[in-house]
Amino acid sequence: MTGGTRVADRDRTMHARRSSMRRFLLPVALGAALAATTSVVVPALSAAPATDELNWGPCPETPVPTPDLECTTLRVPLDHRDPGGPTIELAISRLPSTNPEQRRGVLFTNPGGPGGSGLDYPQLLTSTALPSPLPRSVRDRYDVIGFDPRGVGHSTPVTCDLTPEQLAIGNLPYANDPADVVRQAEVAKAEARQCAEAETGAMLPHTTTANTARDMDRIRAALGEPTASYLGASYGSYLGAVYATLFPERGDRIVLDSNLGPGGYGIEAMRAFGRGMQERFPDFAEFAARHPEHGLGTTPDEVTAKYHELAARLDREPVAAYTGSIFRGMTFSSLYGSDMGALARAWRSLDRGEEPEVPGGEPPVSDNVPAARFAVLCGDSAWPRSVQSYQRDVAVDRERYPLIGAASANIAACAFWATDPVEPKVAITDGGPSNVLMVQNERDPGTPLSGARELRSALGERARMVTVEEGGHGVYAVGANRCANDAVTEFLVTGERPEDTTCAAQPR
Repeated sequence: MTGGTRVADRDRTMHARRSSMRRFLLPVALGAALAATTSVVVPALSAAPATDELNWGPCPETPVPTPDLECTTLRVPLDHRDPGGPTIELAISRLPSTNPEQRRGVLFTNPGGPGGSGLDYPQLLTSTALPSPLPRSVRDRYDVIGFDPRGVGHSTPVTCDLTPEQLAIGNLPYANDPADVVRQAEVAKAEARQCAEAETGAMLPHTTTANTARDMDRIRAALGEPTASYLGASYGSYLGAVYATLFPERGDRIVLDSNLGPGGYGIEAMRAFGRGMQERFPDFAEFAARHPEHGLGTTPDEVTAKYHELAARLDREPVAAYTGSIFRGMTFSSLYGSDMGALARAWRSLDRGEEPEVPGGEPPVSDNVPAARFAVLCGDSAWPRSVQSYQRDVAVDRERYPLIGAASANIAACAFWATDPVEPKVAITDGGPSNVLMVQNERDPGTPLSGARELRSALGERARMVTVEEGGHGVYAVGANRCANDAVTEFLVTGERPEDTTCAAQPR
């Protein structure tokens, strides 16, 4: 296989299912494909008791082929406070240890979201298309466990009956003025109403991070394991922190990659996208300036000016499905990865009035991803209810983070959610064993370094953090920094952690 082919294969894999941490922030555009969007098939809630019996067999079809995985299902309470009440189903996968004599236990994994499927993630982590696939030493020590969180994918899924038009708006609608916030408020109000009135409306109050952590512990018990190790990225970092807090003595070795702050995905984390893009965008601006053949400018300042000019032009005259909002969101999500050339080519096409070829997976055939995302975001945190408060936030962040701040501060369905959170947010603290290793890029657009530092402080002596002097979202396995990858592998294999340290950027 040639180097170019390998890179192309890697990019296709990573854009299609790299880790759901990126895919769920991609704006859903491409209107022709969305015309085929259908409603998700929702299994009825079961009154049968939860069971710990696991029967392993072939896995259902997933975006990544899973020849080495075996799968099963487990029924768990919809409401863990009511263990005898209705139950839902969880889909679970297992990649067995490659050396049972050296096996230590199980390694739970989560690729991010919220709303992200993780059933095929153990298989993806072993793919040679990744820069640093899971090494044999880790495969020897663990059965690697994946699962679709409650409400997602092959687990009992949630739906909001979102229309193609609603999906096409994307996650980051940009507000040019207060009137745009009012218009988006009407969209958000309709989305919240549809979620509440959908067939799975009763699941929504219980589709939360805390309950997903409780589900993980039910899976651990069903596997017959006294403890579980964990590898989670992006939103998965918060899920791991919640699990380590709720079940401190049941966590073995906990790796948190590309970290949210200790509050998870509340309003401040959403607004932090603006800061993250401001910190990451200069990497692209410098790349484009070094490659004037793309026609985007010969200095970083010129490239930045081109961004604003092109976004404003697309606000007035969209190219196919590419409005100014979709262009801003596409740029933001592309900065999660390292393929600056693909982003530059997309800009060049739009600048010429042509629809770009942006690598990525097929648009969703259901609304399950955004519905599950709404459920967790709105169920975990109390959000402001006043439209005026969002107008103020948008005005502030448009000035503070001019690249995308007026989108990340904009109003969404949580402002009109039918129910308040059913329990207080889990407070992440330093109570528990010192068994957490965090890894974090300095210029991460989705989970900025500032949030990782807050989580590190909240965990206190429980944690150590490896900071990487690079940009992009995702470090372990999906990144090529040997220093950081070696630190995580060493911890998973031996339990040895470095002190808080910094890894220099990897030469490219």
